[in-house]
Amino acid sequence: MSRTWLGTRRGRTRVVPIRTSRCAMGAAVQVITTYLEQHAVDDVRPGRVLDCVAVERAEVVTAEFSRFLYASVGGDWFWTDRLSWTRDQWVEYLARPMVETWVAYQRGTPAGYVELAGVSTEDRTEVEIAYFGLLPGFLGQGLGGHLLGVGLTRAWDMADRWPGTPAVRRVWVHTCTLDGPAALANYQARGMVAYRTDTAEQAMRTETPGSWPGPR
Repeated sequence: MSRTWLGTRRGRTRVVPIRTSRCAMGAAVQVITTYLEQHAVDDVRPGRVLDCVAVERAEVVTAEFSRFLYASVGGDWFWTDRLSWTRDQWVEYLARPMVETWVAYQRGTPAGYVELAGVSTEDRTEVEIAYFGLLPGFLGQGLGGHLLGVGLTRAWDMADRWPGTPAVRRVWVHTCTLDGPAALANYQARGMVAYRTDTAEQAMRTETPGSWPGPR
């Protein structure tokens, strides 16, 4: 799901229309979107540390690698917004300041990722967990809690990696009922607090794009 809203209103529930993606067509389903936030690094509750997993920043991230992560992680969860991006669009996006990709490796193999997107004003920085998830073969192993905990910690210290950037004052995310079934509970377990919920009817395809292009 794309993450585009930067408001700070709390405790509101409302019904809104949602823009459909190029794969969002067919039967209508009710989609509930929950927005969560943190206001201090001390609110982060790390997941269980796994000795066989390393989380590293992709400092020379390429369009090809980012698209691989996006399509592989999101293929089963209706992540479609970026599937139509050209290579030039990927390159342009990844070159933006304060866009970071943190990848979890299990014994050298990419297992999941967190994409951070920071936005600064004159006196503060807010960081969005733009995308987060695991590749299909790594679900159900406890890796998601560890990866998200590391991702949140790296969101909070983002200003240290971008000279001249104001301190981070807020980290936020939104997730919806089209995402993985454990997503919302994981965000809450890591110390994020819900502040807004939207409900909308959205036309959907009956099948996700899938993480494996071509014959399966």
